[in-house]
Amino acid sequence: MQAVLYVGHGSRIKSGVEEVIHFIERCKPLIDVPIQEICFLELAKPSIESGIAVCVEKGATHIAVVPILLLTAKHAKEDIPAEIEIGKNKYPNVTFTYGSALGIHTKMIDSLYDRIREQQVAIRNDASVLLVGRGSSDPAVKRDLTKIAQLLKEKYAINQVDVCFLYGAKPSFDEALQKLKQTAKKQVFIIPYLLFTGILMNNIAKKFLTNQPPKNSSSSVKTLVIIKIPKKYW
Repeated sequence: MQAVLYVGHGSRIKSGVEEVIHFIERCKPLIDVPIQEICFLELAKPSIESGIAVCVEKGATHIAVVPILLLTAKHAKEDIPAEIEIGKNKYPNVTFTYGSALGIHTKMIDSLYDRIREQQVAIRNDASVLLVGRGSSDPAVKRDLTKIAQLLKEKYAINQVDVCFLYGAKPSFDEALQKLKQTAKKQVFIIPYLLFTGILMNNIAKKFLTNQPPKNSSSSVKTLVIIKIPKKYW
């Protein structure tokens, strides 16, 4: 019997975990599979090991593990596969397959632009966008987010789209904020490239509020845009 095991990252913030669960529950009716379970990589329960166990208890002989992650880094390349290997050893008669992170996809590009339009402000011809990624020591993360920024710029004719990171890669979010304060940009949309609410999302908002340019500055950041899965998918 086929099963799908969705793997969210997890968060210390309850609302972040609830958002993951709510999103996946909305997706389940679209997947014609009898067994569908949710688990988390860290910071929330059930664990991947527990999720696998529940699938097996319900009669699963084939488990498709689906990571609910934006980009491919250590979690997707190492941590989740390691948990799958443990499952294979524990349940040798069960077949496992492993999906991929959302990655570079046209729907993600469209989602970013949706977030800008939802602010209901006129988009200037010289508007710029700053994408704030989680970050990783894996160079693929910076490469992929940079590619996403390029596609957003090209598809929607945005004047400038830059990237920065919360940790593990340069430029940092702090550096990007300081650069914004020194420019004469009139409209900048700051978009956290994160799926759900969590500590990182909250930290971005706090840093933005404490680093806004002075009122007499020539720089004016119009909008802080928090990216989530588009409402039409919820």
